[in-house]
Amino acid sequence: MPDVPVGEIRTSRLVLRPASERYAGDLQNYYSENRAHLQPWEPLRPNGFFELDAIADRLRLMERHNAAGSALHLLVCRPESGALIGDCNFTNVVRGPFQACHLGFSIARQAQGQGLMRESLASAIEYVFRNLRLHRIMANYRPENARSAGLLERLRFEHEGRARSYLKINGSWADHILTSLLNPEDVE
Repeated sequence: MPDVPVGEIRTSRLVLRPASERYAGDLQNYYSENRAHLQPWEPLRPNGFFELDAIADRLRLMERHNAAGSALHLLVCRPESGALIGDCNFTNVVRGPFQACHLGFSIARQAQGQGLMRESLASAIEYVFRNLRLHRIMANYRPENARSAGLLERLRFEHEGRARSYLKINGSWADHILTSLLNPEDVE
């Protein structure tokens, strides 16, 4: 993996900060304010998942993954206030002939519909392709998640198929639409 230190990524309206334990309180507030909003799209979470110590532990692990190059975990924040309004994660980085990862993301209920996640992901994807030199980013969403479908389409992710009973989301096995985006600098 190229040795590229992860720094902040700035857009016109946002700053994407590498995951760090120092943001544990901010992430706890984000979860608290958006728990019901995010629940339909996430695995069931035990109450301990939302405790500050557990969040700090996960952020330390994310920092290690960022440093090792096995993932890129970013927190989406407003630059003027520092308020955390979302996250985007490029995980399961596989090198060798595959050169790919999975993308996951979330945004606060109150920040939806403003183009903020698109702005965040466009910059983060550019960073992943240019600096991490990955060839493929895969993103999967539930068929009923129209917002994610539209966002990924606007980002030029291509539909690749449908996986039955793909992930256990909100307590039930759920089908997912499989999409991917290829590095435009690396397509032959």
